[in-house]
Amino acid sequence: MHHYTQVPKNTLMNNKKWFIGSAFLLALLFLGFYRLPVFEIKGESHSYYVDKGHFELKWIHSIEKEEWIERYERKNDQLILVDTHFKTFGAGTPYQGLRTSTEGGYIHVELNMAYNELNVTSSQSVQTTIVLEDRDVLLYEYFDDYELITIKAVELPLWKIRKGDFL
Repeated sequence: MHHYTQVPKNTLMNNKKWFIGSAFLLALLFLGFYRLPVFEIKGESHSYYVDKGHFELKWIHSIEKEEWIERYERKNDQLILVDTHFKTFGAGTPYQGLRTSTEGGYIHVELNMAYNELNVTSSQSVQTTIVLEDRDVLLYEYFDDYELITIKAVELPLWKIRKGDFL
């Protein structure tokens, strides 16, 4: 003779509710504590985010009237100025480079300098631009002329991703 034990429905429902509640709590904890490494490009009233590991900052030098390009990478919470390209030596030219060479009409200086943040002025006259892998982002179209822009490597909580504007 077989004996069957019947489990009350309330017990099954309580186990299911407990499981769903635990899964929901774990998801909330994950969303609250997981952070996405990004670059924050912050003006006086608005921030934008870049979720790439590197970017180039370029502009037209105000004195030489030549293009200047700096390549940055993110390393933890710092920006690393990897190298810079420019056409002529002059005001603001780096002198502490690891290696200097010429290529394609540009002087190339390897730097590998760490910064906590960059302070850049948005300007249409010098065409302040961020170059991402696939496109140019004209910062002077996102920010007012002569607005101070701060660029930082930050870790953005997942819940803020929905609120943020990504470039």
